[in-house]
Amino acid sequence: MNIKQLPVKNLKRRSGRTASLLSIIAVLAFTMLGGAMVLTSLRTGLNSLRTRLGADIIVVPDEAKSKKDLESILLDGVPGYFYMDRSYLDKVSAREGIKRITVQYYLASAKAGCCTMPVQIIGYDPDTDFIITPWIADSSSTSPRLNEIVVGYDVNASVGNTLTFFGVTSKVVAKLDRTGSALDTAVYANYDTIKLMIEGSKTNSFPYFSEHDPDEIISSILIEVEDGYSIEQVTGDINVHIRGVEAVATTSMLSGVADSLSAVSSVTGFLIAIVWILVIFVLVILFYSGMNERKKEFAVLRVMGTSRRMLSRIILEETFLLSLGGGVTGAVLALIVVIPFAGTLENKLNLPFLIPSVSSVALLFAGTILLTVAVVTLSASYNAYSLSRVDVGKILRE
Repeated sequence: MNIKQLPVKNLKRRSGRTASLLSIIAVLAFTMLGGAMVLTSLRTGLNSLRTRLGADIIVVPDEAKSKKDLESILLDGVPGYFYMDRSYLDKVSAREGIKRITVQYYLASAKAGCCTMPVQIIGYDPDTDFIITPWIADSSSTSPRLNEIVVGYDVNASVGNTLTFFGVTSKVVAKLDRTGSALDTAVYANYDTIKLMIEGSKTNSFPYFSEHDPDEIISSILIEVEDGYSIEQVTGDINVHIRGVEAVATTSMLSGVADSLSAVSSVTGFLIAIVWILVIFVLVILFYSGMNERKKEFAVLRVMGTSRRMLSRIILEETFLLSLGGGVTGAVLALIVVIPFAGTLENKLNLPFLIPSVSSVALLFAGTILLTVAVVTLSASYNAYSLSRVDVGKILRE
């Protein structure tokens, strides 16, 4: 008999028990990697959104109702608009502590004859922009011209396609990288294209924006703070000295998202811990009962000359094969569940959700397998030690 083949033969011979243990171990790996993927994706999404906003401070008119309407547009993807006189740009630019400054114009489309789809349309100045341009993925043009638009990652259009808004048909010249947030559904255009859309709204029974000229009004002013100045300092200075507008630090806008992320992380971590404790407890019991049933088998092996060390090795090899098989199965299932349904998870959680890079996923996958193997092997190690020192004579007499 080849002792080295015993672990595999034992697992095959007890197929029912093997399948049960594999399933339980798979649950262990599934919860570990699934939870880690969800938490990592949420953190990646939050960091992406923080970077995607690009500005340290956003200045909006008082009519924006503090930061609530702004969050609805930028964080929740709800099409909306509000305006202030362009003269505020000169007033804000004159304040100290400003490194870079640019403006945006918000235009909300509707789902009707005027537009291909309801989205948030954002007009921006490519010459001064430091918000949109860094996120433009592969394209033939990084600066949209007349009748050209840039679309978010989740907009159902590719570079070269055309979309119609307020009777104006524009060509998609660039697509933004994915952020895992509501900004992935927005459309961006320069001011010349925005003007055409406003004119088009007059003749398409959508005169909501007919009185608003991008040359005279804007929706928001985005600021990057100069080194040596704090964001709070510049925000306070603008709010104190310029009436009719409100400066909002982007960090405060994201505080609610960060709080929600912290709550989800706590609940997820608690559930993972509970599942792991229960699964490990069940594994210890199953390994103990299974090993007790096999005392005669191990006694016979000892009589045949198998050393204690070899007996321990057989038990640990069986455990290793079980933990490896169950770990890989559970981890693969976690990837199958989380990655394809990332959009659904984002909608259900209502939080930025961005699957991390391939290298990060591979690292999480490998870490899950290693941890699962270590935990399961540790759960069976005491039984392996006890059975290797079984009283052969007593068992055989029984």
